[in-house]
Amino acid sequence: MLENDEDLETLGEKLYDLIYPKYTEMTAKLTGMLLELPVSVVSQMLCDEALLNKALKRALTVLTSSDNSEPVSHTDDAASVSSDSLGEQLFDLIDLYNTGHTQKITGMLLEQKKEAVLQLLSDHSLLEEQVKIALKTLQEQGDEATDVSDSSDRDEVESIGETLFSIVYQLDPTHCADITGMLLEMDSGTLKQILSDRSMLEVAVQRAKSALEGALNPTHTEMSESLQTT
Repeated sequence: MLENDEDLETLGEKLYDLIYPKYTEMTAKLTGMLLELPVSVVSQMLCDEALLNKALKRALTVLTSSDNSEPVSHTDDAASVSSDSLGEQLFDLIDLYNTGHTQKITGMLLEQKKEAVLQLLSDHSLLEEQVKIALKTLQEQGDEATDVSDSSDRDEVESIGETLFSIVYQLDPTHCADITGMLLEMDSGTLKQILSDRSMLEVAVQRAKSALEGALNPTHTEMSESLQTT
């Protein structure tokens, strides 16, 4: 949030004016929801209509779901939230930052305990900090990797990640976010290969699922190496 209340009010007024023609009856509520996002993201929305529309669509989804269900407020309720549901919510928020690494960052943050992930969903300042840390880590790894050193390759990996997520979701909707994050640890060449070979992809998903369930306990790197040798 902006420290200066006057600046925050100005930002809110600009956002309100943009939202009003689209959703007249819900303008105030939607404006309030978007103003809870990091200032850098809100500022970008003011000059990026596509980003604004994406955020509005997700805000409307939240409003619709909250109207039809009770909010999660108790520890028992929080514990019952599926990891996939958390992954989807986290993915939607991280995607607003336009980092180019939404899939990987989501996978990295989902490795935390469920309570920590729930806190990220409710504390946007903390989420922004975690995203920056994860992005810095990925960028440092990218500097060392020759096959993802330029922006075009990073865009390609992100595109592969989106395709992979949609396919993994069909195979295992319960763990799709975690599994996608694990598979994206592999190099782009291997990712392209498993995307073109359905049986190989199913084997990779099954191994990742087994690792998640504790039947196997390889690290992401070990799993990647084992997949590449098959």
